Amino acid sequence: MQMPLVLLMVGVGFLAGILLTVIVARLIASGLLGKARREAAQLVTNAERESAAIIKDANTTIKEQSVELRAQVEREAREMRKELVALEKRIIAKEEVVDKRVEVLDKKSSELAGKERELSERDKAAAKERERVAELISEQVTKLEAISGMTADQARKAIFAQLETEVKRDSALRLKRIEDELVENSEKKARWIIGEAVQRCAADHVADTTVSVVALPNDEMKGRIIGREGRNIRALESATGINIIIDDTPEAVILSGFDPVRREVARVALERLIQDGRIHPARIEEIVAKVNDEIQKNIREMGEQACLEVDVHGLHPEIIKLLGRLHYRTSYGQNVLQHSKEVCHLSGIMAAELGINIPLTKRAGLIHDIGKAVNHEVEGSHAIIGHDFAKRYGENPVIISAIGSHHNEIPQEDIIGVLVQAADALSAARPGARRETVESYIKRLEQLEALADGFAGVEKSYAIQAGREIRVVVYPDKISDAEAAQLSRDVARKVESELVYPGQIKVTVVRETRAVETAK
Repeated sequence: MQMPLVLLMVGVGFLAGILLTVIVARLIASGLLGKARREAAQLVTNAERESAAIIKDANTTIKEQSVELRAQVEREAREMRKELVALEKRIIAKEEVVDKRVEVLDKKSSELAGKERELSERDKAAAKERERVAELISEQVTKLEAISGMTADQARKAIFAQLETEVKRDSALRLKRIEDELVENSEKKARWIIGEAVQRCAADHVADTTVSVVALPNDEMKGRIIGREGRNIRALESATGINIIIDDTPEAVILSGFDPVRREVARVALERLIQDGRIHPARIEEIVAKVNDEIQKNIREMGEQACLEVDVHGLHPEIIKLLGRLHYRTSYGQNVLQHSKEVCHLSGIMAAELGINIPLTKRAGLIHDIGKAVNHEVEGSHAIIGHDFAKRYGENPVIISAIGSHHNEIPQEDIIGVLVQAADALSAARPGARRETVESYIKRLEQLEALADGFAGVEKSYAIQAGREIRVVVYPDKISDAEAAQLSRDVARKVESELVYPGQIKVTVVRETRAVETAK
């Protein structure tokens, strides 16, 4: 505090000296030195008085600041002491908590040590008990082997065999119970859906064959069709790719060929040639070319008409053409285009009942058999051929899968494929849908009965309902009720894997016990 005062006094003196020098210089310059001295003395007196006042004020200010600084230091010291006291209290509290935890841990440690000792003693006792039990078991096994006359391995095998038999019986009973529950809950709904679909989609079909018959106005026309040295018939067969059979049938010519489109071209061309009367190679080629163009146009129109009838739009032009060609294809006497439209309606109806995408399901049902339009030209089954065609022309993957899987040749990936497969079976299996020769029909029924007769415990089997059901009669003393349920499944699986048949075949196993006595 002394240092600022001294500096202040030095500054005041320095200022007074400067002023005195200036005054003296003025007095000397003006010749008024005396007056200047008096003024200088007055100035010095005033300066001393002002410096004394300044010093006094400075001392007062310094004292006030020192008092305020001391009070501030004291306040900070008090606050620090309070914080130190609080911190000390917290540390003491934490030390108490830590001490308590240490006591708890020590107590737990001692308890754990006691439990470890107890467990160790129990382990020793258990080991002794296990040894004693092992000895007892060994003794009992020896006694049992002596009593039963079997070794432990033989007894184990016998027990396992018995358990296996019981498990099979229990599993068969459980499967039968589950099947009964499923049938009870789902059979009514399934029957209603299928019945509704079939009822709403009843259709009549005209069975076609692999030959066509052209009526002639008279038998003389046969000679004109043959031509000189057979040139007309050779030209017609060469242009159409169809065999023309002229036999003893009166006023008729038979056209034979595996391609129904070519056969239709040959039929229409021959009828026009007969009407025109001009039959020679050049005219034959001209007529066949015109008819072929007309048939191709009709094929496209029939495909478009089928799409309009079932309300399916946006198909690729090539798929529409394949669809139209199905009009000239038959399967077991059933027109494939009509079958495809029927499958479209059936699958759409079932999709509506189940709340599934109806347009997508109908689209898959309509084109599920397009492979049949070219299966005589491409190797492979019609399902795989149709699958490849649909994929080539950018169809929806769900539709592609449904086409390829409707005969289980590839795994089904969507419920739409299941519906298309069911609709296909319904359309093919309904009464009157397909035609089958008597020989193949009888052979199929004989194969079905022989397959069922091959199972152990079967007394006799009978194919009924036109081959839609097989009744299997079993020996009651050889087959139990549970085994009868299992036998029905085994027969169904074998029928699926070994026989080819339209629709579905129901397998019914009959087991009955009869007690007969004669009154005399």
